[in-house]
Amino acid sequence: MRIVAGSYASASGWRDLTPRQRHLVRVLEVADRARAPLVFTHSAAAACWGVERIAAWPPQVEVRIPTASGGRSSGAIRRRALGYDGVDLVPWRGHLITSPAQTVIDLAAEAGFVDGVIALDQARWARRRGGRLATLEQIRTTLAGQRRERSRVRRAVEFSTQLSDSVRESQSRVLIDLLGFPAPVLQKEFALPGFGIARADFWFEERDQVGEFDGTGKYLDPVLLGGRSPEQALLAEKDRGDALRRQVRTLSRWRTPALRDPRLLYDILTADGLPSRLSRPRSGAQW
Repeated sequence: MRIVAGSYASASGWRDLTPRQRHLVRVLEVADRARAPLVFTHSAAAACWGVERIAAWPPQVEVRIPTASGGRSSGAIRRRALGYDGVDLVPWRGHLITSPAQTVIDLAAEAGFVDGVIALDQARWARRRGGRLATLEQIRTTLAGQRRERSRVRRAVEFSTQLSDSVRESQSRVLIDLLGFPAPVLQKEFALPGFGIARADFWFEERDQVGEFDGTGKYLDPVLLGGRSPEQALLAEKDRGDALRRQVRTLSRWRTPALRDPRLLYDILTADGLPSRLSRPRSGAQW
């Protein structure tokens, strides 16, 4: 597989990488082959900091250049004439890169509300291995120093949380709000006999209803399996769900298709008794 000009990887090794890891490899190849220092930004910086996303990763590596230079791009690099005024930069491998706070602000400024919140949640994630990338105060301070503050970014910042453990949890939380459902308690803990403490993604207190995104990683990812077979993991999750159902009035679960078509998420939650202040979204509604 061709990564950048003059750099290749085995097809099998490339397939084993996640989309973010593939983009990170491209960034590293560009950085190590550059003849002069670069300023990595947006998706390139996100890949380096470990900020995941649900949108497709771009084919080119994004770097900042002065505003008067124009946005000429070629080969593996996309040059963005955004300038450096008020931009929070840190040294990286002989180059510069936007700080974690600056990176997620940049992503939120260009993305829709859903993708913006996902990026901000990733930076603030309290249970990230190695610690969170940025605090809410750091993000607010960085945003205040920008040449132009965008109200859309401020709204996403204030909606973000440190408690979302995955991009799909973040996406679910935004859609729950946009669909008119009440705000849930995040990571509510329940003591389950035989299972210890279980954290529910969402708990709607007034209805005593738990909501959970059921990702496939726990059944397929060798790290998450921890030596178990997929069948063992599936049975353990079923037993956990049954134990949780005995603790609450209702347990609602959904997978990725319900996030791609929010009408499905609306139907799941309302069928399980959660009221919404809004009617069911029409087909083709933009999120």
